[in-house]
Amino acid sequence: MNILKVSLVMFFLSLIMSVDGIAQDFVYTPINSSFGGNTYNYNWLLNSATQQNRIEDPNSDDALNQDPLDDFQSNLNRQILNQLSSKLVNSIFGDNNELETGSYNLGNYSVDIFEDGSGVTVNVKDISTGNFTNVVIPSY
Repeated sequence: MNILKVSLVMFFLSLIMSVDGIAQDFVYTPINSSFGGNTYNYNWLLNSATQQNRIEDPNSDDALNQDPLDDFQSNLNRQILNQLSSKLVNSIFGDNNELETGSYNLGNYSVDIFEDGSGVTVNVKDISTGNFTNVVIPSY
């Protein structure tokens, strides 16, 4: 009886060992699209990184902490500079919208407009920061 058991075990072992190993090839595919992965993973990776980010940017403009008066002032300054740039462009391209010479204080800006031999010169100075811009419109 022992010989029968041993022969059966030997038979099954020979069957198992004679079969070639059946396996598939292992192919590495990166997840990150920057390293050759699927491009559809980009949004998922970005959202995952954003959710894990616990560090707050100290320079970010938090809309909840903004003062409405500061927002109003910056809006007004943008509109003033926009109007000034529109007048400059119109005077350069000849829409007969002449700039009047003189000195103006507009919000945080000091604007000096004068004519000389080279044309019209516009100096804009930001009073709060000290930044200065000089625009010369040549006369033809």
